[in-house]
Amino acid sequence: MINLYYPLRSLREGRWFKLICGASFQHLPAVRNLVLAYTLAGADCIDVAADPAVISTAKTALGVAATIAEDTERPGFRYFNRPWLMVSFNDGEDPHFRKATFRVEDCPTDCARPCEAICPTQAIGSFGVIDDRCYGCGRCLPICPIQNISSRSYVSTPAAIAPMVLQSGVDAIEIHTQVGRLEDFQRVWQAVSPWVSSLKLVAISCSDGEGLIDYLKTLYQLISPLPCPLIWQTDGRPMSGDIGIGATRAAVRLGQKVLAAKLPGYVQLAGGTNDRTIPKLKSLGLLNPSRISETTSPSGLRLSSDSPTSTPSPPIYVSGVAYGSYARTLLAPILKQLETIELAAIATGQNRAEPVHRQPDWNTSTIASELSSQPLEAQMPAPIRLEDKPDLLWQAVGIAQSLVSQLKSP
Repeated sequence: MINLYYPLRSLREGRWFKLICGASFQHLPAVRNLVLAYTLAGADCIDVAADPAVISTAKTALGVAATIAEDTERPGFRYFNRPWLMVSFNDGEDPHFRKATFRVEDCPTDCARPCEAICPTQAIGSFGVIDDRCYGCGRCLPICPIQNISSRSYVSTPAAIAPMVLQSGVDAIEIHTQVGRLEDFQRVWQAVSPWVSSLKLVAISCSDGEGLIDYLKTLYQLISPLPCPLIWQTDGRPMSGDIGIGATRAAVRLGQKVLAAKLPGYVQLAGGTNDRTIPKLKSLGLLNPSRISETTSPSGLRLSSDSPTSTPSPPIYVSGVAYGSYARTLLAPILKQLETIELAAIATGQNRAEPVHRQPDWNTSTIASELSSQPLEAQMPAPIRLEDKPDLLWQAVGIAQSLVSQLKSP
């Protein structure tokens, strides 16, 4: 049995867990495996790039998770709670929507290449930057000895992309904005609003700034009335959760600020979130003390059903937490093992070749043209999928659940 409205109940009760794969992260094998592991671990929402190939990969992983949950005899999977699939748009320059780039020929031959060591996704090498692996964290920019690395930002063109993306069966959208960009936000909202009635959730992500609360109030007036719940994502310190335990402080402070404003909607933390976020929220009394009831399964997954309605009233507690770089880093050793197995299989000729879709460049006009034509195909070795290695799969699920359970447990 698939419970379609379990995520909404989690949101209402303050148990909402969102996995952020990355608004500009397009490495399909990693996306598939992350989505699979965190779905089986009990995630409520999966946030992916507004890229048709990424969306398709995530949907495939959700289907695989449902099959595994139905067939497994492990405790906690009598009912499968399908997370909502979310895509992100931006109304201007944003650190989540950029890629690193540099000219390889300008690199000194004797360079120690600190950029390679600091990259969390192994996107940098002597060949340059692997575009689909880079999610724009920016850590390589200041560490380059000759300042050879720059960032390539992009702004989505929702008028061209929204119809194709939002007709692909996503459940939710998130708009990244910043204080003072009202006209830009209006442009994005105008493009996506025809599809809002078919969505289960709308989220607005904003970092702190002077006049933040007034800006959010203006946005709420602009988008009201909504036929679905609204989340305010407080983006404390973007893409820093895996740097250190102190990174979560900015996320918590910003969450407190927005909560105090009592805006209609739910407040969900992001930006610097890690394994210290929930203990910090607990110590400050910012979590719903009754967020777990008797209807949970042994693994912490909700067994009862619910139905969608709009937000009743502003909660006085944080409704959820989104984890990005930290959640991905937790599973990096497992994903690395899969890559090692794959390379060994390629070397011995054991894994067959099959067609896979090439990733379009993240230029939005290119995405639009790709979508309007037949996808390009190339013969490449078939990747080793996480579900092909049950031991690694359940290791990954266990690791993911160690993070998810912080929100699901009392």
